[in-house]
Amino acid sequence: MLINHDTRCALDAVVDLLNSSPGDPQELQGFVERHGISGIGVLQEEDLQAVLAVRENFAQVFDSEATPAAAELLNALIAGAGTTPRLTDHDGYDWHMHYFAPGASVAEHLAADGGMALAYLLVAGERERLRRCAAPDCGRAFVDLSRNRSRRYCDGRTCGNRLHVAAYRARRREAAD
Repeated sequence: MLINHDTRCALDAVVDLLNSSPGDPQELQGFVERHGISGIGVLQEEDLQAVLAVRENFAQVFDSEATPAAAELLNALIAGAGTTPRLTDHDGYDWHMHYFAPGASVAEHLAADGGMALAYLLVAGERERLRRCAAPDCGRAFVDLSRNRSRRYCDGRTCGNRLHVAAYRARRREAAD
């Protein structure tokens, strides 16, 4: 599956937002800087609350049981963001699409770009790539971009390795009995 740079960046931001929960405007500012979200002024408590509402909508998309439900959620999210597609070539990047209106809030920015990135996966018939970690005590979100759609853990070096070691030790104990 071919995903362009902008869509990948938007998906990364969605996943990071789902797996973190900014608790104050300063943490939200760190998120904005980490993801290179441009054109955002000083963040206030209202921005934080709006982003947390967008985060909840993204969580519902990831957790939806069927594509029609996910599509309905995304349609509402994207429409609520006042989506305004436009071409831009800012900050040294080649031409790419922005889906948020100039002067959009951080929540509108995330809803528009993240919503469109998730919509792209739905349109491509790839909704099953939106996953939660299979580790019983984790549940973090991720987008499975593996070629054969086989990724099960948010991070193979932590959750995946931890479960594989536990299974190995259980087999060893069973064999010793």
